[in-house]
Amino acid sequence: MSRAFVNEDSAAAQADQPVERQISEQPNRMTAQGLAQLQAKVVQLQHEHSLESAKGEQADKQRQADLERDLRYFNQRVQSAQVVAAATSTEQVQIGSWVTFANQLDEQQRIQLVGEDQADASIGLINWGSPLGRALLGAQVGDEVLWKRPVGDQLIEVLRIEPEV
Repeated sequence: MSRAFVNEDSAAAQADQPVERQISEQPNRMTAQGLAQLQAKVVQLQHEHSLESAKGEQADKQRQADLERDLRYFNQRVQSAQVVAAATSTEQVQIGSWVTFANQLDEQQRIQLVGEDQADASIGLINWGSPLGRALLGAQVGDEVLWKRPVGDQLIEVLRIEPEV
């Protein structure tokens, strides 16, 4: 066999390896609900991997590799989880708190500070380690904090803090 074919096979095998998910360097602090969601994701991925593996030779090898990569990532996230006590304060923003704040135009927004893997800005779940999360963490009702945004800093006022439900 020509050496060129061996090298092509080797290159093809390497191309099939999925890129590993990057693990954040920030502490993996999260709510109890966030941990439950991560654990459910691991169970789902294990089930999908079992189904794919059961196909034997007909299994989609790329799908298996992707599932194995995702399992490594989510298992590591579960192992490194630092579940914080439920946010009960209405006086100070904590991870898990629901916070209503207003900008300088008096436009209000309500968000909850959560762990990185639970964050979903489209539904108001904001990573505690994001610029907005860091600005609000530890703030009290009436405090004005500086939200350092890529598009320009913005002063916001904490209007209400609600406990995690």
